[in-house]
Amino acid sequence: MDVLVVNVGSSSLKIRLVGPDDVVSLRVDVELHPDGLDRDGLAQTVAPLAHRVDAVGHRVVHGGARFRSPVVVEGEVEDALRELTPLAPLHQRGSLEGIDVFREILPHVPAVACFDTAFHATMPDEAATYALPASWRRRLGIRRYGFHGLSHAYASQRVGAMMGCPAHQLRTVTCHLGAGASLAAVAGGVSVDTTMGFTPLDGLVMATRSGSVDPGLVIWLVQEAGLTVEEVARALEHESGLLAVAGTADMATVVARAGSGDSRARLALGLYVHRLRAGIASMASAMGGLDTLVFTGGVGEHAATVRHQAAKGLGFLGIEIDEAANLVAVPDVDLTAAGASVHTVVIEAREDIEIAGEVRGLLQAGTQSSPP
Repeated sequence: MDVLVVNVGSSSLKIRLVGPDDVVSLRVDVELHPDGLDRDGLAQTVAPLAHRVDAVGHRVVHGGARFRSPVVVEGEVEDALRELTPLAPLHQRGSLEGIDVFREILPHVPAVACFDTAFHATMPDEAATYALPASWRRRLGIRRYGFHGLSHAYASQRVGAMMGCPAHQLRTVTCHLGAGASLAAVAGGVSVDTTMGFTPLDGLVMATRSGSVDPGLVIWLVQEAGLTVEEVARALEHESGLLAVAGTADMATVVARAGSGDSRARLALGLYVHRLRAGIASMASAMGGLDTLVFTGGVGEHAATVRHQAAKGLGFLGIEIDEAANLVAVPDVDLTAAGASVHTVVIEAREDIEIAGEVRGLLQAGTQSSPP
């Protein structure tokens, strides 16, 4: 089964045609226009290979509490996905637009939604629950959902293959570090904790997102500093993170400037790594220990300095990397230093392979996933 994978992000669109052997025969990356997707341009791009497409797999960021596995998008399912838009407005609208556009381009091909939140649906109650009024939690669906699940799922399976050990025998912390960033504690192949929560704003410092902040600070900014809710929301999402501290959202630039002695960049890098180390240790504690540590995503794969500084402060967990290997690392590669008790690896982020596999699993089984 050839699966056309459509991944609409907050600022870019990635399209891959993934064959049964996971070989990609079409690769398209485009920046999103403020007016939305270029329907005519996409139709012309896909047309030459349209006869090969057996299914379209869409990355959908939020499945809420209802969608815990992939589902064919039809009828009331699409309506339900639209109702979840307020939980992740930037990402959900893009995913829904992608579903609409590719339904027009490939009207007779089944569309399957694969969810970033689904992988974290296995988190135990103590990891998923906020200590907020029960009436809020029941009525509003407030819980820690987690995100980047497709990337975390792929990385945790891939590291098992690299280690020659089934994922269900490993305790793994997966570090998806890109413009957005999150960690997951994967024990026995399932997520038991993660750093993002109700929204993708929570957790680690990111490119333009704040990561975790004191909720009392947000209240203070509105009640005492006189900022509007819209101003605070815009700042937390688009004007914070590395951008706010270093003046740039690009990690490569931050690392270069920090190495040249730029004080803002050094603070940004230090803050980023401080939160990263703390998060890794927290994830390891959720599993009672650690067997493998995975770096993936744009920063995780390419920022040797970030990997070095993170590992440098985690020796107490048994993490130590081979510095020579770290400097030339290309995915997928093992960075583990001789004698280290925890394996540290770099894995290429392949959400496309994970989505294609989920689509095949659903459609070839001949049944649709029925949400509980």
